[in-house]
Amino acid sequence: MKVSDKMTRNLRVASPDDTIQQAARSMAECDAGVLPVGQDDRLVGMVTDRDIAVRGVAEGKALDAKVRDVMTPDVKYCFEDEDLDQVSRRMGEQQVRRLPVMDRNKRLVGILSLGDVAMGEGPKPAGDALSGVSRPGGEHSQTGGPRTGPGA
Repeated sequence: MKVSDKMTRNLRVASPDDTIQQAARSMAECDAGVLPVGQDDRLVGMVTDRDIAVRGVAEGKALDAKVRDVMTPDVKYCFEDEDLDQVSRRMGEQQVRRLPVMDRNKRLVGILSLGDVAMGEGPKPAGDALSGVSRPGGEHSQTGGPRTGPGA
């Protein structure tokens, strides 16, 4: 099965110049916890509700702070024609719950979430991804690295 068979196609895209309040409102309207961030027809980042809460609100940023100030600029992605099982394993290895999906011209065409992987594919691909994502720390954690100290 290919990624294109499971990905979500209808997306809202935030601009790096949008405010975090605008991004949060868009997330609420489409009932999503993540928005791809695009500029000049290119993917330049991802912003999550957690980014807004932890990198925005918790750090005292105002509602008019820009998405670029809280987004993750290093975006992992997959291609729509890739094998779903392989991408699921990569999601676990990279510890990401969602991946933007690109066509071979590197244009955003969708997003793949763990929920998309789990729907109808049985436990194997989703379990592989979830076991990796659930490990503490990782490159895309809010602190940017592995957890250390008490409770790590």
